[in-house]
Amino acid sequence: MRDLRSAVDDYLTIRRRLGYKLEREGSLLPEFADFVEREGSDVITARLAVAWATRPVGEKRRWHAARLGMVRRLASFVRTLDPRTEVPSAELLPYRHVRSSNAYLYSAADVLALMDAARRFPGTLKRHTYATLLGLLATTGMRVGEAIALDRGDFNESEDLLVVRHAKFGKSREVVLHPTTVAALRAYARVRDRAIPQTRGPSFFVSQSGTRLIYQNVHIAFLVLVRKAGLWERRPRRPRIHDLRHSFAVRTLIDWYREGVDVEARLPRLSTYLGHVCPSTTYYYLSAASELVGLAAGRLERALGELP
Repeated sequence: MRDLRSAVDDYLTIRRRLGYKLEREGSLLPEFADFVEREGSDVITARLAVAWATRPVGEKRRWHAARLGMVRRLASFVRTLDPRTEVPSAELLPYRHVRSSNAYLYSAADVLALMDAARRFPGTLKRHTYATLLGLLATTGMRVGEAIALDRGDFNESEDLLVVRHAKFGKSREVVLHPTTVAALRAYARVRDRAIPQTRGPSFFVSQSGTRLIYQNVHIAFLVLVRKAGLWERRPRRPRIHDLRHSFAVRTLIDWYREGVDVEARLPRLSTYLGHVCPSTTYYYLSAASELVGLAAGRLERALGELP
């Protein structure tokens, strides 16, 4: 049984070096190894994998399937060390995730309304922090976590870009900025440095106490802004902060279709800019808006009409 625990440690170490954070697996897989030991076994079996995966009684099937997936990946690794290991089939706890396309697409007026609401927050620094943060998310499509993880040195004013060092899967990338975004970030930095002359850390965006923003606090503040901006009852759903990223991607694609450029050829650029692992993730946005679907369909009809 000590060998299985060591294998879990080795598995987590190797995958983390490849860039995976494995926060859930880091706590759950050692728990699985303990479960196997308590069951009197020294090898992973499909029966034990399913029994452990379904132990949280009352949880949704999605979570049971996710737990089984963790064991499946571990078992594939361990099997190279111990041929007795059984890799449980995903069909034992089938679950198919259907990604929702009901994201809220912000208009330029919506974004301005949110930023105007932020400027009515109490406290000069808080007003500027949230107005600038929202503007950055809307104009770059960055993830919220990436934006609040930015350090001051990540803003390269001379090159008009940001260096994102804390992206998904441990990746980093450069985000080219529009001149107006650069100007807004410079203006915010001046306000920030006047308000907090003695820095308490390297963070670019800071709270009123000078510390790095916390995601949960940003989320709560955003909900307040959605109400103040009059967007709470919008359809098809209440706007989420992540929908700013979604809207950026969709608007970019719509602009490309209207310009008549080769969208398929440009998709890898958008994928890289957004920090997607592969272009297939970016293809999701092609079906995310009725206007975008209509533009794509119109282009296909014209192309078919030109065939002999």
